[in-house]
Amino acid sequence: MKIKTHKTLRLLLGDQLNINHSWFKTVDTSVTYVLMEVRSETDYAQHHIQKVIGFFAAMRNFAIELQELNHEVIYIYLNDTSNLQQFDKNCAALIESKNFSNFQYQLPDEYRLDEQLKNFTKTLNITFSVAETEHFLSSRDELKDLFEGKKMYLMETFYRYMRKKHQVLIINGDKPLNDKWNFDKENRLKLPKNHIPTPPLLFANDVNEIKKEITNAKIKTVGSVDGKNFIWPINRLQSLALLDFFVENCLPLFGTFQDAMAPNQWSIYHSRLSFSMNIKLLSPKEVIDKAIDAYNRNPEQIEYNQLEGFVRQIIGWREYMRGIYWLKMPAYATLNYFDHTEKLPQWFWNGKTKMNCLKNAINQSLDYAYAHHIQRLMITGNFALLAGVHPDEVDAWYLGIYIDAIEWVEITNTRGMSQFADGGIVGTKPYVSSAAYINKMSSYCNGCYYDKAKKTGDKACPFNSLYWNFYDKNEAKLAKNPRIGMMYNVWNKMDPNAKTALLEQAEYYLNHINEL
Repeated sequence: MKIKTHKTLRLLLGDQLNINHSWFKTVDTSVTYVLMEVRSETDYAQHHIQKVIGFFAAMRNFAIELQELNHEVIYIYLNDTSNLQQFDKNCAALIESKNFSNFQYQLPDEYRLDEQLKNFTKTLNITFSVAETEHFLSSRDELKDLFEGKKMYLMETFYRYMRKKHQVLIINGDKPLNDKWNFDKENRLKLPKNHIPTPPLLFANDVNEIKKEITNAKIKTVGSVDGKNFIWPINRLQSLALLDFFVENCLPLFGTFQDAMAPNQWSIYHSRLSFSMNIKLLSPKEVIDKAIDAYNRNPEQIEYNQLEGFVRQIIGWREYMRGIYWLKMPAYATLNYFDHTEKLPQWFWNGKTKMNCLKNAINQSLDYAYAHHIQRLMITGNFALLAGVHPDEVDAWYLGIYIDAIEWVEITNTRGMSQFADGGIVGTKPYVSSAAYINKMSSYCNGCYYDKAKKTGDKACPFNSLYWNFYDKNEAKLAKNPRIGMMYNVWNKMDPNAKTALLEQAEYYLNHINEL
């Protein structure tokens, strides 16, 4: 009599490339891992070409790494004739054709995939189980549990909780190192004139083959790529090299200039580790441990505010955004506090605008699939909010254009922090500004077609009139906000003729937005 062997199929998503996961600790020939390139993932948003290539290249490298460790691996390529182009359909076909008796997957980070795989398991007539990704420093529900019964979800409260829980930069059990939790006020300097940041570490990965396959599949993408010199890390070794480079070369000035912006300086002192972390080639713990170790070894070279600002982005902001995502989805994706309805200006897709700040931030995004948080928040996001663009439009752009954009981290930053479409769940006020802030934190205004000092008239900077127009239009919803009451005091005391001129200027710019 033939004994039926118990065979397990384990699905790995493209952002689950964690070689230190407990799944891989032992080699079991009855377990087969499957990774797949599917149109359902390339087509749900119009992605940057570098984003699609980055995912595929990292997945292919990871599959080879698993095979070299003697794990059984099935890899389904984008243009394989048997590829059914969806996770559930491909898994169902494999289970049937190869007689798997057990199906396993790791918890997806996106609500969309979480629902898809939950629904898929309901159709199975074999056993199945779900595992943690073993990546994050908090569980899906930890933020929800922490704020149970509270009306506000303050990131600072969550950050302090996480610091104490993981004993990160903590002394005597619950006290912050150097007597303060947050050194953000020391991290807001503009790049000095003639200051040239350390050139970024770039890789030279040959991804021409993947590029051709994407072209042959007629996948609609944005941006450009050098197929012979793909600059992003596509395996753990390169990711670790980027981490080492950051702590040695960038961390000493990271905090000071983390909000600074300058033409042709797309990386400055930022780590650019978000892509590696979000696909789990690096864990948040090893990243902060490495930074803390560098600080402990070189306290005279790395000031504490540089380190704390970096740690806060990872153990605080990143984990907080994920907590909000799982607390508020799927309703979060429909929130539109200001009832905005406008389309994104056409030049968001090609960078052809006369506004220097937006031209730089958008073209940089198209060239590198990357912009740092202030470029995203206070340049592109700021303008979209002032222009009354529908949050769906803004979400789609951010989700598509950035290599590190996966919905759990993108939508909370975009719809919440950037667009205030959640009405204050994530941010305590809308992040809008006139030209004054942009000039304070960047050198973008130098040589711009528009005059940063002019509020109305020929070549007046659009940010200036749009800023006051935004506050005027949303007074009913914002006037009682204690963080921006001062702006309404200024607005209400303004000369009526000046107010009318500003609103007329804003109306003209909004009516001619694609010509700006």
